[in-house]
Amino acid sequence: MLKVNKTKVTEFIILGFRDLQISSTLLFAPFLLIYILTTIGNLLIIVLVLKVQSLKSPMYFFLTQLSLSDILLTTDVTPYLLHLIINGGSRISVSGCITQLFFYGVSGGVECLLLTVMSYDRYLAICRPLHYTSVMDLRLQSKLVLCSWLITAMTILFNVFLISYLQFCGPHIIDHYFCDLAPILELSCSDHTILNVANFISAIVFVLIPFLFIVFTYISIFITIIGISSSTGRQKTFSTCGSHLTVVSTYYGTLIIIYMVSTKGQSFNVKKFISLLYTMGTPFCNPIIYSLRNQEIKTALLRCFLSLWPSDTGSSEMRVRKTGG
Repeated sequence: MLKVNKTKVTEFIILGFRDLQISSTLLFAPFLLIYILTTIGNLLIIVLVLKVQSLKSPMYFFLTQLSLSDILLTTDVTPYLLHLIINGGSRISVSGCITQLFFYGVSGGVECLLLTVMSYDRYLAICRPLHYTSVMDLRLQSKLVLCSWLITAMTILFNVFLISYLQFCGPHIIDHYFCDLAPILELSCSDHTILNVANFISAIVFVLIPFLFIVFTYISIFITIIGISSSTGRQKTFSTCGSHLTVVSTYYGTLIIIYMVSTKGQSFNVKKFISLLYTMGTPFCNPIIYSLRNQEIKTALLRCFLSLWPSDTGSSEMRVRKTGG
């Protein structure tokens, strides 16, 4: 049995992708490009919803919050990942590691709850259209968004509070590219039974219950769509929730892949690349999915680009109308 070093650890060494036989330039350049495009894409959606009157609806308001959580997630992880690539690994204090874990947890938890809120919005719009406007008013929208952020922040803060009382006696090396919960717990020499229970409850609240609720809402939505007599009406109704369904499938599909890989004893490098799907891939794909599958966003984006050339306003408006705007 290995002897545990009882010297108190005050910092961790994060390896990143140092053990890969790949030039740092080959990793740094594409990761930087993805981060820039992710930030621009999500900021663009936020700006469009704030400025374009046709996008002033609950669905797009919730979409801005989803984009905000994606920006928080990728900004929490990617800049530090780029720092690791340049330096071939790095040291981080225990408090700094826990801080990164906090924002990582908040962004992930908020995304789960926001996807649930958006599915409820689509359920009301399609299955209860006569009551949609009166139920999903600005007050309820604000409450749903505020509760999503507050509940997540308070829950993750409690878990982080428990983590802050753990003792780390060595080794102090994290074979990952950010401070995730599992590698941190592996380095702890304290009893973390209470923390395991808290994390289990958090998983139920932020993953299992939202997922089951989303499944229930979409079963109801599909039943309602099937009941529409017109094929054109069915297609148009389904298109209003197609982007959200794609994002949900991508998000939870990535979580399932990460879970399956982690339980099969795969190498750390495989786990790192799979984790990239969640920390970088999902925030990058979300604005693309919504912009490519949503005619209103495409039209609003085209109007904004055409407004940069005011001298050709008449022909610009005509081109927008031809695209469906």
